[in-house]
Amino acid sequence: MSATHRIAVLAGDGIGPEVMSESLRVLDAVERKFGFTTERDSQLVGGAAIDATGHPLPPETVKACENADGILFGSVGGPKWESLPPEIQPERGALLPLRKHFGLFANLRPGVCLPSLTHASPVKNELIPDGFDVLCVRELTGGVYFGRPKGREERDGEPVAFDTMVYRKSEIERILHVAFTAAMGRGRKLVSVDKANVLATSVLWRETAVEVAREYPEVELSHLYVDNAAMQLVRRPGSFDVLVTENLFGDILSDEMAMISGSLGMLPSASLGARKEGSDLYFGMYEPSGGSAPDIAGQGVANPVAQILSAAMLLRFSLGEPAAAGAIEAAVARAIDDGFRTGDIATGADGETRVGTREMADAVIERL
Repeated sequence: MSATHRIAVLAGDGIGPEVMSESLRVLDAVERKFGFTTERDSQLVGGAAIDATGHPLPPETVKACENADGILFGSVGGPKWESLPPEIQPERGALLPLRKHFGLFANLRPGVCLPSLTHASPVKNELIPDGFDVLCVRELTGGVYFGRPKGREERDGEPVAFDTMVYRKSEIERILHVAFTAAMGRGRKLVSVDKANVLATSVLWRETAVEVAREYPEVELSHLYVDNAAMQLVRRPGSFDVLVTENLFGDILSDEMAMISGSLGMLPSASLGARKEGSDLYFGMYEPSGGSAPDIAGQGVANPVAQILSAAMLLRFSLGEPAAAGAIEAAVARAIDDGFRTGDIATGADGETRVGTREMADAVIERL
């Protein structure tokens, strides 16, 4: 009897619906190939939900996510909704509340530059002759973004703003376990990034990393200060396997990784919560690293690969279908190696085939 999985599909705004539809076509193809099915509950989120209901995260959307094994998320936001009060703007009113509601504390963001796309990276080609594949594991629900007290007041006649960076040891331990587990399935090298020469939270972070490392003797643990890590990612990205860090540092470093990879249109991400009871699987939300790109929405030119690879991460981490996930990832790599290029990764070189959104998905499906 084939397995049946339930997923919530939140296509979002801008290019979200068009790249989501292509990722679902790829999902259809791997379902036929590997003999499982997904029941999909499609709901509004972000600006589309504001237009229809007045709120970026309607109760029906939350309920669909609660009933699902995982969430396949598109992209939200755009100029149309930027003048709204912050609490009901698409990003703040939908994405952050979903993370909080489901306790999605671990963000996994791959930074991958395939060998055939090194030309798209701003890093000199001689530094990355074979491309690179780095995984950033970012703590997502703690640190300075969520610490209290936070606010503004007047002191001695002038405005003062303040944020508080707070980390509990338990918060650090759980994100480190996610990172060490990820490293065990890859190259078994983990870099913990902190600022232990300045910050008390980073001292606790580093001490905890050393303690947790004893449970994973197969993994080589090293430490970098965040400023040095930022430099080394540009200087020698291929030397990294997995890096783990706190919320603020991870926000910055994962964007740097995306930049040096060449195109946001190629990069998925996963936000994971606690493991499901009695399972190695996580409840999670899976989304492209890029934005809604309203300037090209509806033109059929957006790169669907990040959304397709987000579906692969959903299969691996939440649905327990690693073979199907690997097949999608391999098919994407073969399509790129065979020269298929959307506009964001095209150079006009010999051997390239310029394609649109649907044609890129077709090329992936053909290689499954």
